[in-house]
Amino acid sequence: MCLAIPGKLVDVFDDHGLKMGRVDYAGTVNTACLEYVPEASAGEYVLVHAGFAISILDEQEAQKTLDLWDEMVEAAASEGMDIFGMPLDAQDHARGSTEELP
Repeated sequence: MCLAIPGKLVDVFDDHGLKMGRVDYAGTVNTACLEYVPEASAGEYVLVHAGFAISILDEQEAQKTLDLWDEMVEAAASEGMDIFGMPLDAQDHARGSTEELP
């Protein structure tokens, strides 16, 4: 499954000649390459796929996508799964949880 996720561009910088940026995805900040959207500037929303910003979004469009993402996460959780279809209990075991399962 391939996903492109919107995030807010919080910083733009040069890394060895490549235009890069730090993108905030609802509190998680990661680096993305901005070479495909060289006009992007801090404060704008970008759509990022596989570490590359591929387009600029207006804030309203980005928020609609983020709202849909939240709905998908909640729907999956109500079924006991994460967004990728993994059982939530299995993730506790993978992380080394020592809590007893019901």
